[in-house]
Amino acid sequence: MAPTGENGCVQEDKGLGWGKSLPVPSVQEIVRNDPQCVPERYIQEKKDRPLDSELYIPADSSEIPIINFSLLANGDEDELKKLDSACKDWGFFQVLNHGIAEKVLQDMKAAVAAFFKLPRDEKLKYAMAANDLQGYGQGFVVSELQKLDWCDLIMLITCPPNLRKMKLWPTTVPGFKDAVEKYSEGAQKVAEELLADLSSLMGMDRDGLKKLHGEMKQAMRMNYYPTCSRPDLVLGISPHSDGGTITLLLQGDDEITALQIKNKDRWVPIKPIPNALVVNVGDAAEVFSNGVYRSIEHRALANTSRPRMSVATAMLPNDEAEIGPVESMVNDDRPRVYRNVKYVDFLRHVLENKMEGKAHTDFVKIKS
Repeated sequence: MAPTGENGCVQEDKGLGWGKSLPVPSVQEIVRNDPQCVPERYIQEKKDRPLDSELYIPADSSEIPIINFSLLANGDEDELKKLDSACKDWGFFQVLNHGIAEKVLQDMKAAVAAFFKLPRDEKLKYAMAANDLQGYGQGFVVSELQKLDWCDLIMLITCPPNLRKMKLWPTTVPGFKDAVEKYSEGAQKVAEELLADLSSLMGMDRDGLKKLHGEMKQAMRMNYYPTCSRPDLVLGISPHSDGGTITLLLQGDDEITALQIKNKDRWVPIKPIPNALVVNVGDAAEVFSNGVYRSIEHRALANTSRPRMSVATAMLPNDEAEIGPVESMVNDDRPRVYRNVKYVDFLRHVLENKMEGKAHTDFVKIKS
């Protein structure tokens, strides 16, 4: 184990080369020490705070499309059309009947919960290195002045296996490795089917997007949102779009609605459906599709009632892969919107900047 500084950040280690995040105090520890405390750095600017009406979510809120994965995987044309419209109109959808066993989902949730129940000093054994984004800490902290999210996390590369940094996989949580591996395997199968369906919709062979990814990476971000005495002042996660191709989200609590997505300039709450996965289009998919499928801003709210967890599993092209509009998505009526870039260059741009809306896709847009 590499030495750690007093802030818990590992000092020397070989990172992914994607970027780094500055060390900041654990939100969980802030709340543990004083449940009423909301430090200034977490208080959002007035324009960014959730409106009072957005903190009290109607019980029946859930407008995004629902896809029956079993029908989709069996070639159902109507379900394929639903996927197409979901990606065009919403950029988000919930997936039912995805084939990942309920026990695998529950074990994954339990593993995350068990990690965040560890004592602070134990969690710090798995802290992010000074030049890396894998491990325990906070992500996308690029300035000593930026406002912070009300969230702690542990981020792991789960695929391919040779990129796993096993010393960051908590050994003091019984069954953690097994739970993550089984869920990762199931999520990969779901993602590959969705990518195959999107390939068909984009006029390519079913393996078209998979080939464009090279050796695909899978990154798993496990989030912990402590309770907050003033959820009207903070954000669990700031508005952002995801830098990968698609992301699968496992929500940890079926009774708390915290995820919101931006649709037609309004924030739409996504009520969890038991055992469903929430899937969203990422920036790379937007680029591949020449803007037909759009990555969407989303955020998470804090709450006063109980801590919440979630697991976001992102599918990423290989660092050396090139992302750009595929030939079938460019024509006279739909001219090229994005330039071709090496994915690692795009990813570095994403990770070196604060999560902030849709700013990252502007990096690859062709300037008129």
